[in-house]
Amino acid sequence: MGKENFERHKQPWNGEEAGKLKLLASKGQGLKQIAKALNRSEESTRDFAKKNKIAVVKKR
Repeated sequence: MGKENFERHKQPWNGEEAGKLKLLASKGQGLKQIAKALNRSEESTRDFAKKNKIAVVKKR
């Protein structure tokens, strides 16, 4: 299956994005909303969060 195209696909995360991820996650935003807000794939967002021990709520 082809990967969806995201503007920032495969680009390294920066501190601003990491901060935004932490903030949105702390507000209880789901993975889908956070990924969309950061213009990242859900997979990338989830992997980055896991690597940095940021808990992201799983919402549908």
